[in-house]
Amino acid sequence: MCRFITTAHLTEDAARIRTSVFIEEQGFVNEFDEQDDVSYHIVAYDGDVPVAVCRFTPGEDGVCTVGRVAVVPDHRGKSLGAALLAEAERQATGMGQSLMVLGAQVRARGFYEKQGYTAFGDGYMEEWCPHIMMRKEL
Repeated sequence: MCRFITTAHLTEDAARIRTSVFIEEQGFVNEFDEQDDVSYHIVAYDGDVPVAVCRFTPGEDGVCTVGRVAVVPDHRGKSLGAALLAEAERQATGMGQSLMVLGAQVRARGFYEKQGYTAFGDGYMEEWCPHIMMRKEL
């Protein structure tokens, strides 16, 4: 079982996982943005080794944005992505949030649907990759 650590700033461990997964593995260029400065970052650890990450940003209107969900290759298939989302949802609910939204890579849509998210709106491109907005009532 992994343990989660949440911080109000982007940690070196979180940045390392995102760089590995989104930049080196998937080829994104603009991985880090101003949203990192106003988000909470959850890192999952297997022992002392960081293995997964996501960020979430509570909104004043009760709409929380979650994203940058990444799991290192050798820990995929162990439900860490689902556990990260559940932890973000739990923390967001505790902060008074009532809706979670995210921009999913279209290829990951099925994963998010299994976690209770539904697609809405038109698809869009982020860099070279098709995405779709998704939502879940908390």
